[in-house]
Amino acid sequence: MSTSFRISDSASRRLVSRAVREGTSSTALLNRLIREGVDQLEHPGIVFRGPLHDRRAALAAGPEVWEVVARLLELDGPVDQRITALSRQSDLQDRKIRTAVEYARSHGSEIGERIGRHRQASELVRHK
Repeated sequence: MSTSFRISDSASRRLVSRAVREGTSSTALLNRLIREGVDQLEHPGIVFRGPLHDRRAALAAGPEVWEVVARLLELDGPVDQRITALSRQSDLQDRKIRTAVEYARSHGSEIGERIGRHRQASELVRHK
């Protein structure tokens, strides 16, 4: 789908300047900013980290979402019980863990793929 936008000259200059600094196109940067910005509006408390080729959802001032979800998957019991257990074992409040869970529910394949890659890498390290 192609959409046309009109943005202010000031916003355009800032977008172009930032794109040049990141070594990307204005269109690619704008796409990323829109995706991440909408996700942050839909999931307050989520931020994005990492280089352009590997952006990751994370809790503001906390771990990455995939790390929270991976840890929850290691625990037994219903989700609410696992959230309570993880909160007790870590410095994460229930509310932050739930934020990570909600983001993961909306972006299951992204989070699942990252957990899978981490597990594969861990297995390789263990077998060396």
